[in-house]
Amino acid sequence: MKDIVAIYPGSFDPVTNGHLDLIHRGSKLFGRLIVAIARNLDKAEPLFDLEERKEMLEAMTAELDNVSVEIFEGLLVHYCIQRNANAVLRGIRAVSDYEFELQMALMNRKMEPRVETVFMMPAEKYSYLSARIVREIAKLGGPLTGLVPEMVEQRVRRKIAQKQTSSTGSHLKRRTKP
Repeated sequence: MKDIVAIYPGSFDPVTNGHLDLIHRGSKLFGRLIVAIARNLDKAEPLFDLEERKEMLEAMTAELDNVSVEIFEGLLVHYCIQRNANAVLRGIRAVSDYEFELQMALMNRKMEPRVETVFMMPAEKYSYLSARIVREIAKLGGPLTGLVPEMVEQRVRRKIAQKQTSSTGSHLKRRTKP
């Protein structure tokens, strides 16, 4: 599959060790792997903006010669055609992931039959891990060791502290007004 260009789409907010596991393993399977950060307007306010996520992913994948990081919006199949990609890489942790991912893969196939979806299971130690869980643990002050790279953990902690400070500050300002 070394002549295949694959796209690994996601929000990566933040990038987790589970994401990195799939990126590293996918880079060995495909000739080129594009990690595509989706601009998703339907999701709640992200922890990191798109450029911050791109910067972190680029730092975490710098040693992988065949991996690039990009931002995209719109339909994934349109992006695949634009980037000459033959495959979409998706991770599946549980049956609930499979049901959703199967539906998306079948719809993508209907819209663009030339693009195949390849499902990969994460390493067992990451099978429970999601960016949503990482954000929740971090907001509640829990440990992130082993869930995200150290650089990402530091940035998550700073970002949450900033958001809490600005939230507290705006709350105090509202209370002090007559």
